[in-house]
Amino acid sequence: MKLKSCIYYLGLSCFPISIMALLNIFYSFYFDYLLNVQTYIAVLFLSLIVGFNLYNFGKKEKENINIFEQIFTILLIYFLISFFIQIPFYFSEYKISFLESYFESISGLTGTGFTIFENIRFLDDPILLWRSSSQWIGGLYFLIFLVLIFSNKQLNFKLLDLTYNQESKINFAPNLRIVSTRIFFIYLTLTLLIFVIFSLSGIRLFDGLNLTMTVISSGGFLPTDSLDNIIKTNYQSVSLSLGFLISILNFYLLYNLFLKRENLKDHKEDLYIIISIFVFTMIFYLLSDFNIFQSLLTVLSSIGNSGISITSIPNNYGLYFITLTIIGGCVLSSTSGIKFLRIYILVKGFLIEIYRLVQPNVILNNKIMFSDKKITNEIIKISFLIFILFFISIFLLSGILLVDFLDFENSFKLSILTLTNTVSSDIYSIEKIEFVNLSSFSKISIILFMVVAKVELISIFILIQKVFIKN
Repeated sequence: MKLKSCIYYLGLSCFPISIMALLNIFYSFYFDYLLNVQTYIAVLFLSLIVGFNLYNFGKKEKENINIFEQIFTILLIYFLISFFIQIPFYFSEYKISFLESYFESISGLTGTGFTIFENIRFLDDPILLWRSSSQWIGGLYFLIFLVLIFSNKQLNFKLLDLTYNQESKINFAPNLRIVSTRIFFIYLTLTLLIFVIFSLSGIRLFDGLNLTMTVISSGGFLPTDSLDNIIKTNYQSVSLSLGFLISILNFYLLYNLFLKRENLKDHKEDLYIIISIFVFTMIFYLLSDFNIFQSLLTVLSSIGNSGISITSIPNNYGLYFITLTIIGGCVLSSTSGIKFLRIYILVKGFLIEIYRLVQPNVILNNKIMFSDKKITNEIIKISFLIFILFFISIFLLSGILLVDFLDFENSFKLSILTLTNTVSSDIYSIEKIEFVNLSSFSKISIILFMVVAKVELISIFILIQKVFIKN
């Protein structure tokens, strides 16, 4: 393990937190919220000092980092950055413990949305902005990690061959700056687009800003106790649905549309997920008493792994929406879950095998979504492996949570929401869980599984496999 190489990239990851703290300091002084401004100043200087020291210590070894060290570094980044993010929570006037503040920061960075705070409306504006910013930063990190790791020549992760990827087959270190810069500007542009859409719909600017950072990162933090306090008209529901749709689809789709590129034909995954969203919405609309706007918003919120909704869903629909969270959005998006493309591959692979049993000599179409890209046995095996790892993780976490005061149903649902980085809301027919009352062991377990889910289960498998092979 080349620790110096890992330390270099760990140092680089500290600097976005410095910018995030600086913006919060400006906001606090401009609007005269000076009660906890010293905590953001502390984060600013601490992240800069730690970042520069780690950067200088490892910069001579930055080129020497293999795929396993990259995955290990990403795990370290999540835990280190969360330490910086938890400082304003821990030293605030709300008197929460270190573990609780760390739980809140991990929940924000992974875009999960579980919160220790019981009454969001009593939080001051800078801390609300800090919570939302942690989601935005987490979404940016995740997209950079996703593209750099799974487009890596060393990994040769063939699933990305089936969807559009701007950075196909690259090396990690030489392309870090170029790829990160491109992703940052696309991500920032999409954020501004969603914010403009929200502002035009009449959403209050502060609420719109926080909601924008939640939506673009597929997060679950809200600047208020209920989304009903923000979304009050059908027009605003449509604008929120549009924001979710942007975060669900392939990250490069609007980028290619804007540049009028000829490779739009490679975005078949986006076309099929839009069709699926329409089908899921119509099913819920026809079977329920909700209007089409509420149905669309709830479906998009579930597939987008956010979980926030303006309506309370009857208990008999909870399983339906939990299933949608498991599916998730496009492979290259800020959503979690197994992902739509993998589910498609599993279903098609299963149907192909069944048909072969009936007609052994028949030649079957193994192309994905009627494109020229083919589903190989290796891709089916990877998708099946992710599926198995996902459900093993669910049962592991459920068993841990059962030791706490949760019953089997709630612990099982909470495990699924943890592994899809989705907030526990009324649409999943889950009882309101006060995370502050969970045992320390349950909180630590949820923290670990939130990070594992965001880093991608296949990455953890690769890391474990490397350790066992080496041993």
